[in-house]
Amino acid sequence: MPASMSPGVALPAHDDLVFLDEAPLPGARGGRSDAPAWRILVVDDDADVHSTTTFALAGLEIQDRPLEFLHAYSAEDARALLAREPDIAVILLDVVMEQPDAGLHLVRHVRETLGMTDVRIILRTGQPGYTPEMEAIRDLDINDYRTKSELTRTKLYTTVAAAVRAYQQLHALGVGRAGLERIVRAGTELMRLHGARDVARSVLQQAAALLGQEAGGVLCAREGGGLRVLGGAGSGLELEQRLLDLTQHGLLGGAVTRALAGRRSEFNPTCLALYFPGKSGRDFAAALPLARPVGDGNKRLLHVFTSVVSVSLDNLELVGRLNNAAFFDQLTGLPNRTQLVEDLDAAVANEGGLDTTLTLVDLDHFAEINDALGHGFGDQLLVTVAQRLQSQLDPRLKVARIGGDIFAVLGMGSLNTPDAIHALFAAPFSLDGQDLQVSSTLGLVRLGEHDGSGADALKDADIALKRAKSQQRGGHFYFSRGMGVEIRERVRLMHALRSGVRRGELFLAYQPQVDLATKRPFGAEALLRWRMQDGTMVPPDRFIPIAEYSGLIVEIGAWVLREACAELMRLRGAGHMDFTMSINVSQAQFRHPRFVDVLRDALRETGAPPEYIELEITESMAMEEPQLLAEMLAQVKRTGVSIAIDDFGTGFSSLSHLQRLNVDRLKIDRAFVSEITGSARGSSIAQMIIQLGRNLGLSVIAEGVEDERQAQILHALGCPLAQGYLFARPLSPQGLLEWLATQGLSDAA
Repeated sequence: MPASMSPGVALPAHDDLVFLDEAPLPGARGGRSDAPAWRILVVDDDADVHSTTTFALAGLEIQDRPLEFLHAYSAEDARALLAREPDIAVILLDVVMEQPDAGLHLVRHVRETLGMTDVRIILRTGQPGYTPEMEAIRDLDINDYRTKSELTRTKLYTTVAAAVRAYQQLHALGVGRAGLERIVRAGTELMRLHGARDVARSVLQQAAALLGQEAGGVLCAREGGGLRVLGGAGSGLELEQRLLDLTQHGLLGGAVTRALAGRRSEFNPTCLALYFPGKSGRDFAAALPLARPVGDGNKRLLHVFTSVVSVSLDNLELVGRLNNAAFFDQLTGLPNRTQLVEDLDAAVANEGGLDTTLTLVDLDHFAEINDALGHGFGDQLLVTVAQRLQSQLDPRLKVARIGGDIFAVLGMGSLNTPDAIHALFAAPFSLDGQDLQVSSTLGLVRLGEHDGSGADALKDADIALKRAKSQQRGGHFYFSRGMGVEIRERVRLMHALRSGVRRGELFLAYQPQVDLATKRPFGAEALLRWRMQDGTMVPPDRFIPIAEYSGLIVEIGAWVLREACAELMRLRGAGHMDFTMSINVSQAQFRHPRFVDVLRDALRETGAPPEYIELEITESMAMEEPQLLAEMLAQVKRTGVSIAIDDFGTGFSSLSHLQRLNVDRLKIDRAFVSEITGSARGSSIAQMIIQLGRNLGLSVIAEGVEDERQAQILHALGCPLAQGYLFARPLSPQGLLEWLATQGLSDAA
């Protein structure tokens, strides 16, 4: 591929070099600079690496100068480009290109053949297992060697910025290469360190090495009205993590104070103060006792050194804030979910978490408190609860807030008990001059009885919490292995159902409905069935609740409506004109905003006459928000279809509500049908439903009729219609046609 100049920036798509969203880098600029650009040559045989690198560094400045990118896609392209392009500051070089060591051969060409000693070279590889010989890196004057996966946007910018600064000094000031390379190595070393103390110590040691003297002194940052010693060297070690006492350490303290106040380094004969400007919120300064005054050459070196160190200290501050945001809750200051999972992983790894319990603490009715008293009051309550948990539980227990109004307590099972936690909520919480009584519901898991990772333990505790909330608010529930198996089976079945819907594994079976007086069929109920690819039949009472929970029932229900209407039209085409199709509708489907539109679409697309379509809703649906249901039923009835209430007698219907609902038929639940042959009392409920239907002018049908005795009693009680195994089992579409061919259609429906 030919070399080119600055291609358009593209989004990263390469697996080995992906930059996550990070805070704005120190060199980000709002407007375009007129200063000459630093020229950066990217040599890599992967075009995605070029676009990703350009994207990561686009819009940034180093030393108030923008970056310009040149591109070569092979070592050979790079040789030709370097021969004609002067003043390249940094080469970002892939190790493995045409050959496994093509990058190293190019370095030799740059240093030995072209004699380019000022340009800084950073090797990169996407193959972590491949590492060139350390002697080759040293002898060929290579600044840094990185795997692409470890170069985050911040680290890439820091690496390039340090290399550019080194190039600038080598090229413009002509200072000794050894000194500047020491600074570059110092910057590389600082990037590998994470703790403030380690970074501060390294800065002091590197500065002393540049001056050729023993390390000593302190590195400080302002804290309140004083100076906090972040790290020390020599006699300064004893001052670490303390506020600097200016009366006892006036030489060091005075130098640091003047450097921070003047925002510049200070070179005195006996004490050196180095100023490190920070763009992340804090400035830093170091004070080093001097064995001899600093010469002009070393002053220039130290100015470069402070620039390199400033980037590392800025990065340290940024990492610190990101770490705090990543692992601690911003409202309460407690560890958050991420930190809790790490603690759980450590606990599980420690002999399987023996005698360790995780408790999730959910505040009862917190949403109502927020709604009634405002979110500000709710936040105050969360902070107060966090303080009580921390201050009154045993200090050996760890407390976290994992989101919303849910806290977590982790530690010894003998200390981490429901009684201990519930006791904390016995006393009211005082907020804004008022006492608020709050209770909590707990879900617990014993890690010693748990298999899996920390994240798995948290999921299990959440399962236990949901179970506790479903049973009794203010109570608790311990997770058991059986609960985990049940939940995992539901999830497995949900995924299988999604796949089954796509593969067309669902189908409809049709159970005939007959007139008890004539034993003639007048209609059929469409029943949803699921046969998996291996032929396994999944019972409706297993997969329909999962379909409702997952929301799949809306899509499935729309298909059922269309398929049942289409089957009705096939029956009419076979001559069964006076035939009704009964279709079950779930609560989630019926309450969907577009249900009536979906119904109209099914009728229109299939041509099914609405007067021969009956929708079945359950009694529990009919009694929930009856006013809203009445409005929905009115819209449905305007399409011309009829409505039946299924499972009638199981939902404790309010007769006043039932009277207001515009329904056409009551369906006696099979539980009452099965009882009517047992005793006179067993038939009383069925008789009451039949009489109720007659009084309200509603048709009545009994389901689950399995023997002739049941049919006779129902007929004697005045029930006109029935369905069940006595007449026919659910049939395939072809089976229904064949069955109807042996029957006569009833005129009574």
